[in-house]
Amino acid sequence: MAYTSPYGTPSLSNSLAADAQSLGNLKMAAGKNSPEAIKETAKQFESLFMRELLKSMRDATMKSGMLDNPGSDLGTDLLDQQFAVQMSGQPGGLSGMIEAQLTRQMGGNTDPLAAANALAPLDSAAPSSAVLKHATPAASPAPASKAAHQPTASQADFVRKHSDIASKVEQSSGIPASFMLGQAGHETGWGKFEIKHKGGAPSFNLFGIKAGAGWTGKVAEVTTTEYVNGVAQKKIAKFRAYDSYEDSFKDYANLISGSPRYAKAKAQTGSAYAFANGLQKAGYATDPDYAAKLSRAINTTLQLRRVQV
Repeated sequence: MAYTSPYGTPSLSNSLAADAQSLGNLKMAAGKNSPEAIKETAKQFESLFMRELLKSMRDATMKSGMLDNPGSDLGTDLLDQQFAVQMSGQPGGLSGMIEAQLTRQMGGNTDPLAAANALAPLDSAAPSSAVLKHATPAASPAPASKAAHQPTASQADFVRKHSDIASKVEQSSGIPASFMLGQAGHETGWGKFEIKHKGGAPSFNLFGIKAGAGWTGKVAEVTTTEYVNGVAQKKIAKFRAYDSYEDSFKDYANLISGSPRYAKAKAQTGSAYAFANGLQKAGYATDPDYAAKLSRAINTTLQLRRVQV
């Protein structure tokens, strides 16, 4: 028999709200607008996030194949659920920020509908991984109107403009279209700062790929920012130029797929951050914060494509 908490619903403190019944109980509890209910709700949000974080870490780890089977996968998933619950609700953790944000969103309103709206992202027939897979915790509690990052119109236009080409190149390269679109968006400021020839003609270079000694195609010379020992410096550099955006996507895919230097990054397409971190470690860019910036751009693209598709 389930333990009943003081506010009248089954306690979720030792479980993870990943099924429809548990989510319903959680929303009903939050509707009472009690501090205990809000605290439990925040803890469950953090548990879901921690579970997805553990899952992403496991997905990015190569399996041996010797003992892997559906039974072991289920056992691992159940173990991750327990770890997620145990790691949640700790002092200074994410749940404290979520609790403050939910309290602000509900604004002391005792109307259960207000609490239900605050928990809307959880009310879905999709599995919990679809809810939080690409979520990024905020650095500090934000007002309700700014709680989630909303892509800009220019970001949406950029993704829509290049989605077909990216999807086509994904088929031949295996690199997720959203990853390529996110990187192209990050490198060009979502199309605002594309590399151009002198005189303003487009170079169609969306990925900031430089023209090394082995490049025999067209070149565009521009002033760029390079980081030397962590210090930003302005330099004139030569970049590859193409005849079309499709050529740019294809050349990028060939570079990532064909160079041993980027082999580890190419093998980590199951996680936006793992992929971005792999590129940074391989020296794709000199910016020390490149992985964090790129993963945010990829997550923005993932969010946009879910809406556009």
